[in-house]
Amino acid sequence: MTSPLLAGSHPLTAVSGLVVFAAGVGAGLFNGVAGGGTMLSFPTLLALGVPPITANVSSTVGILPGYLAAIVGYRRHVVANRSVITRLALPAFLGGVGGAVALLITPTAVFNSLVVVLIALATLLFAAQPVLARRMQRNHAAARHEIAAWIGVLGASLYGGYFGAGVGIVLLALFGLTLDLDLAQSSGVRSVLALLVNFLAAVIFVLHGAVNWAIVACLVPGSFLGGILGARLALSLPVRWLRAVVVLIGVATTVVLALH
Repeated sequence: MTSPLLAGSHPLTAVSGLVVFAAGVGAGLFNGVAGGGTMLSFPTLLALGVPPITANVSSTVGILPGYLAAIVGYRRHVVANRSVITRLALPAFLGGVGGAVALLITPTAVFNSLVVVLIALATLLFAAQPVLARRMQRNHAAARHEIAAWIGVLGASLYGGYFGAGVGIVLLALFGLTLDLDLAQSSGVRSVLALLVNFLAAVIFVLHGAVNWAIVACLVPGSFLGGILGARLALSLPVRWLRAVVVLIGVATTVVLALH
């Protein structure tokens, strides 16, 4: 069976290359501050005419450096909760690999139909992140269930390996319901597991030859720069306004794809 996923040769002009670079900066910025960077890079690639599967794969590989900044920003909480991370690394590994493989064998027409639902879901999750964060704060003393966390991480990682947008937000919400961690601790654990899921998916996509390297070459330096800025400016950025922009992009992308 011929794979529906090809690296593609979508040409980039100087202008579109700069647009992709800027999307990488924005994606890295959000991943360094709060997560959700794919909600900028993926719709940008779609707007430039990149096929959805190629856009998803290339975005996953290209914005990977931006996830590292989140770990740097939460390094104290990462170290303090390394035992939790260790226990949840296996379901993250299994889910990330499974989701990436599932994407590779998904027919293009099927993914094109699913992408509207996936973008809408990711937009909803991104918009709801502040509410979920407040709920986590209120429920801090509630009973937790680590078995449920293990199963939930497996499911979230399957989603993340298949379609990365919003996986960090799913993990944050999950930890608020299942683990005895505050928001900062959950963010640290989330940053490591999200990096693991996306790294595994990226490796599989690269080995399969499914990446558009012209796009990645523009996204990587942008996401790295954005990640550094996000880690340094997390406390001073007008996150609410930036979040509103991303939500608007997500809604507009969903509407355009639904009417296409």
